Amino acid sequence: MSTPDAPRSLAEALRASDDATLVALLRSRPDLVSPVPNDLTQLATRAGTRASVVRALERLDRFAQQVAEALAVASDPASYEELAGLLAPAPGEAVDRALTTLRRQALVWGAEDRLRLVRTARELLAPTPQRPSPTGLGPTVAEATAGMSPGRVQSVVAAAGLASTHDAVSAVESLTALFTDQERMSQLLDGAPAESVEVLSRLVWGPPYGQVTASPAAHLRWLLDRGLLLPTAPGTVVLPREAALHLRGGRAHRVLEPVPPAVEVAREHRPQVVDATAAGQAYTALATVEELLKDWDEGGPAVLRAGGLSVRDLKRTAVALDAAEPQAAFWVELAYAAGLLAADGEADERYAATPAYDSWQELPAAERWARLASAWYEATRTPGLVGGRDSKDRTLSALGPGLDRSAAPEVRHRVLDLLAALPEGAAPAEESVLDRLRWERPSGGGPSELRARLARWTLSEAELLGVTGRGALAAHGRVLLAADHGRPSAAQGATTAAERAAAGAEAARRLAPLLPEPLDHVLLQADLTAVAPGPLKRPLADALAVLADVESKGGATVYRFTPGSVRRALDAGRSASDLHAFLTAHSRTPVPQPLAYLIDDVARRHGHLRVGAASAYVRCDDEGVLDEILADKRAQGLRLRRLAGTVLAAQADPGTLLEGLRAMGFAPAAESAEGDVLITRAHSHRTPPRTAPEPVPDGPPLPDATLIDAAVRAIRAGDLASTTPRKEAPAVTGELPRTTSAETLATMQAAVLTGEALWIGYVNAEGAASQRVIAPVRVEGGFVTAYDHTADEVRTYPLHRVTGVAELADD
Repeated sequence: MSTPDAPRSLAEALRASDDATLVALLRSRPDLVSPVPNDLTQLATRAGTRASVVRALERLDRFAQQVAEALAVASDPASYEELAGLLAPAPGEAVDRALTTLRRQALVWGAEDRLRLVRTARELLAPTPQRPSPTGLGPTVAEATAGMSPGRVQSVVAAAGLASTHDAVSAVESLTALFTDQERMSQLLDGAPAESVEVLSRLVWGPPYGQVTASPAAHLRWLLDRGLLLPTAPGTVVLPREAALHLRGGRAHRVLEPVPPAVEVAREHRPQVVDATAAGQAYTALATVEELLKDWDEGGPAVLRAGGLSVRDLKRTAVALDAAEPQAAFWVELAYAAGLLAADGEADERYAATPAYDSWQELPAAERWARLASAWYEATRTPGLVGGRDSKDRTLSALGPGLDRSAAPEVRHRVLDLLAALPEGAAPAEESVLDRLRWERPSGGGPSELRARLARWTLSEAELLGVTGRGALAAHGRVLLAADHGRPSAAQGATTAAERAAAGAEAARRLAPLLPEPLDHVLLQADLTAVAPGPLKRPLADALAVLADVESKGGATVYRFTPGSVRRALDAGRSASDLHAFLTAHSRTPVPQPLAYLIDDVARRHGHLRVGAASAYVRCDDEGVLDEILADKRAQGLRLRRLAGTVLAAQADPGTLLEGLRAMGFAPAAESAEGDVLITRAHSHRTPPRTAPEPVPDGPPLPDATLIDAAVRAIRAGDLASTTPRKEAPAVTGELPRTTSAETLATMQAAVLTGEALWIGYVNAEGAASQRVIAPVRVEGGFVTAYDHTADEVRTYPLHRVTGVAELADD
C-alpha cells in the first residue's frame, strides 16, 4: 500500500525533494534550466517534453536504459518487486544504482511500491504495432484485443478452457489472468502441438509479430484459437506480452548488462619508456606544425569558394610534410584549432599564419606543445571526417565547414579517462575501449557509430600528438585531465580557462625534461652535407634553412649545400665571408674544402650579371658573357637584344629574366633603379589578428554551480508564489489576481503598515506575465518597493504593471 501523502505527479515528487536533488537534476539535464522555469510545475512539464526526454534517454548507460525499458512494459505504477523480477538475475545493487540515476534525471518518480516512468519515456519505450519495444515484447492482451469483436473474444476464452463471461472486458481480464498464472499457463502449453511451440520460440524474444494467411495451418490455428497469437491487422499476428513473459521466465531482456565491460590491457610497458616515446612524438608534432606554417609563411593555399582546402592542396601539403593525407588534415586542423593559421580575409583569400604564430614560436618547446594539446583536447573540429560526405553529398574538406562534431570533446575526454584508469604504462585493447563506450552510451544507429569513430580517431591522434606513447597514456598527457578530475560525467569538459591553463602549464612542466635540448652546432661533411644531430636553436635553424636544403629528416636532420642554396643565401644579403664565418662558428668539424670552394665559386659569379627594370635589362662589364647569353638557344624566350656593349634589354619582367638566366647556369643579381644590389628575403605573410575557433557546444551550455544554485532558489520561490494559499478576492479572474488600481494601492499601503506578504500578478516590459509573493516596504511615486520572495531580494515595481493583488491565506 502506498502512503497517503505519496506524490501524485512528477511535480509533487519534485516539490517533496530537497535542493540537492534539484541541483543534481539541473546538472544532469542542463536543457531544463534554459530558460529558468518559473516553478516546479513548469520544471516537471519541461522535463516531460519529448525532446528533453529523448536527450536524457540517449545519455543513459546500457543498464539504466534496460531498467527504463523494463518499467515501460511493467504495470503502471510498478512495484520494486515486479521490476526486480523483470530484471532477474541482475544484482539488487545494480538495479538500485540504475533507479537512482533515473530518479536523479526525473525519468522515474514515486515510492518503491509505486514506481512510475514519466509518460513520454513510456510512450517512447513501450511497444506499438509499428515499433516493438527494445525488449522485444509486444502489446498486452488488453491492447491487442482492443479492436476485436466481443464474440471473437468470447470464442478465444472458450478455446482456452475458460468460463464464458457476459462482457468483453471481463473476458480479456480472464485471459490475462490465465497467461499470468504460471501453473495454468504451463498446463495449456503442455497440450500444444510441437509445431506451435516452435512458432512461439521464434517469437518469444522478438520481434513478436508474424504473418499468417487467410487459412492458417493447424498448428497456427491452435495458437490463434487460444489467444496465444492475436490478430493486430489483416494477415498480422502478435504474441501477447503476458504470454511472452511466461515463456521468458518473467525476464524483460534476453541479455542483461548490469556492469560495464572492463577495459582490457593489450600491452604493458615501463612508464619511463612510454613517457620517452610520447615525448619524442611530441617533438615531432612541434616540428611538423612548424614545417607546415613555414611552408605557408609567404601565403598558403587559396580558400575554396565554399571554404576549406582543395583536394589538390591537401595532397601537396601531405607531400611537403611527408605524411599521409589523413595525417596532413590532422596537422592542418590542429594548427587551425590552436589559432596559428586562418584565412587572411583578402579578396584573393588564402590561408596564412596568424600573428599568434609568431608569439607561439617564442615559447619554450614544452609550452608550445601544451598549447597544441590543450587546443586538441577541447576542439570540436574532427579531422577524421575529411574526405567524407555531408548530408547533401558534398565532400568535406580540411579547414572547411561541416567538420564540427559537438560530441568530440566528450568522447575524447572519456577515452583518455579510461586510459588514465589503467595502470601506468598499460596500453588498452582498442575494441575493449569501444565496448566500454558503447555500454556507457548505447544509443543505437548514427550517434553510437559516430562515437565509435571518434574514439578510434582519439586513440590515433593522441599517439600522433604525443599524449600517449606506445598506446599508453604518458605522464604529461595524464596531467591534461587534471582540470576535469572529479567532475560528474555530465560536466566533463566544462572547465574554466584558468583551469585549462593550469593543467597545460603542469603538462608542459612534466614534458620539458623529456624533450631534447636545442643544439648550437652541426657536423659538416665532405659530401656537401651538414648533419644536425638533434633539434637546432632557432637562429641557427633559420639561417641554415636559407643556406642549405633539407635532404632527410628523422632523429638527425641532413642538410645539403647546392649552388642554388648558396645563391639563395647571397640573395638574402650574406657575403661569402659571412657564410664562411657562420659555418666555422657553428660546425664541430672543420669546414670541408669542397664546401668552401662551392661558396667562393658561387659568390664570384654572383652579381656579375645585373638585372633591372626596363621591361628588364641585363648589364655586365664582360661583353663576352653577354655574347654567350645571346648565343644560347635557351635565351630565345626572353627576347633579348643588345642596347650597348655591356647592356641587354628583355621583354620579360625582371623576375622571369632572373629565373631564366639562373636556369641557364648563371648567377645574376637583381638591382634597384639606383644600381644597388637588391637583397631578397622571404616575405612573411600574416593574417590580421584572429581568434581560435570556438568549440560547438553539445546542446545547451553546461551551467556552473552559481547559476544552478540561483536557478533552484528562483524555482522554489516561484513555486511558493504559485502554491501558497490565498484569500479569495471577489475581483480575481483567471490565473493572475485582478483588482482595480485603487484596490491595489490600498492593499499595498495596508501591507506596509502590517508587514504582511501579498500575492501579486505582474507584467514586465516585454509583456511576460508572472505571479510573485512580496512583502511591501514602501509605496510612493507610483512604485512599490518590496522584498520579493520569488527573487529572494528587494525590488521596486511600477504599480501600473501590477495586474492585481490578493492577501495570503492564514495558516
